[in-house]
This record gives sequence, structure tokens and C-alpha cells, in this order.
Amino acid sequence: MVAGRKLLAGPDGRFPRVAELPADTAWVPLGTLDGRPAWGAELPDGWQGPVDAGDEPPGRWRGWRELAAGLPAPLADLAGRALAVLTFRRTHRWCGACRAELADVPGESSRRCPDCGLYVPIRLSAAVLVAVTRPGPPGGTDELLLVRHAQGPTDLWALVAGFVEAGESLEAAARREVGEEVGLALGRLAYFGSQPWAISGPGTLLAGFTATAADPAAEPVVDGRELVRARWFPLDALPPELPPAYSISRWLIDHLASAAA
Repeated sequence: MVAGRKLLAGPDGRFPRVAELPADTAWVPLGTLDGRPAWGAELPDGWQGPVDAGDEPPGRWRGWRELAAGLPAPLADLAGRALAVLTFRRTHRWCGACRAELADVPGESSRRCPDCGLYVPIRLSAAVLVAVTRPGPPGGTDELLLVRHAQGPTDLWALVAGFVEAGESLEAAARREVGEEVGLALGRLAYFGSQPWAISGPGTLLAGFTATAADPAAEPVVDGRELVRARWFPLDALPPELPPAYSISRWLIDHLASAAA
């Protein structure tokens, strides 16, 4: 269940069952989880009403960040998909070409205009994360570039990241973002993996890369707008203020630290 940017879930992370919610709820298919159908619906913001008199509410409203911190990846991904699908349905009710009301396309998470035929799929916003390393001093481990952002979780040491622009490949976006944000050119660039990410907005897909600095002696220079600090850290002496364990940022950092051990 979704209301705005919140999801309804119990203290153990369990999502409500159909029978626990109003009988007239408009359910939307989300796919399957462990072979069983999963459904989502949008309720009024902050809804906490019980189904019948005397019943306990089936959970409380929680943000995706809180849920993802305590759920296994399949459940966290399902919660993120619910946010994406239901937000799309709420914000894409009318045709942008002729202003008619859009209709659902059977079997798809998309809509079509019955008057002019305009097809409206869910739009994904791709973003890249780049874990940049360079050789450490003689006898030491390689060093990892970590940054602090001007907005968002400003207390974390994170990776360079940014959204992919129109007409740009993932690899080109990775090189551009590193160049813009810390002034470094990249040498080797390798794809690591991806993760749907509901914190940056419904429909965001993160693609992670590992990379080496083209000039090992170069020092990062922050842009002063998106980033406030940038530092090289030895992979065997990383700071404690790292991204959460459920994020691909942390997967990248842990992968490199483990390989250097």
C-alpha cells in the first residue's frame, strides 16, 4: 500500500494482505514474489483506519529507506516497484498530446490514449555510481576516492554519482560525472552491477562501475555545488561513515575492500 512517498508495512516488514484492507481498494498487479501474485494500491495519505471496528491497523507508514534497511532485497525491490508503479498511475492520468484520459494497457505497467493512441510507458531514470581507485604508496593498499555531498546524507562518505543525460551511454555518463564533480580523468572502467533505487525518486535505476584514475598522482577538486569534500582513502582504512549495507554504493565499496584484503 502506498500513500505519497510512504508504504504501509508492519513492524516486521510484512506488507498487508488483501483481506486486511478496505473491500473497495483498487488493486494494481505488481508481479510475483516467491511465485505468488503481488498487488499494490494507493490509499489516502496517512490512512490508518482499521478494516472493521475493533481491528488493529495492519501496519504503519514507512519510507523506503527505512524498509530497505531491514528487508531482504526481493521485498525491498517489490516495495520500490510499488512506489514506481503507483506514482506513475497517479501522475499520468491524462494524455499530454490531446488531454484525453489515459487507459491501462492490459498486461503492462503502461497506459495508452484511447483517442490519439499515444503510448505512455513508465519512464526509468538511469544514474551511475563510480568507485574510483588508484595505487597506494609502496607496500600499501590501493586507495578509493570518497566524496561528501552538499545535499542529502551529508554525513556520509559516498561515491561519485549522477544521472545519465539524453543520448549518453552509461560509460560516457560515468566519465563525465567524475570529470565534472572531482576533475579527474578515468582509465579502466568496468561495469559492476545495478540496483533499482526508490530513494532518488520512483523509477530510478542505479548502475555501478569500478574505475581507475588515469593519472594516479592527480588530486580531486570538488565542484563546490554538488560536492563539498573529496579524499583518497586506503582500502584497508576506510571511514566508518559509509553508505548503508543495502545500497549498491556499499556493495561496490565492500567488493573493492575485500579484494584488497
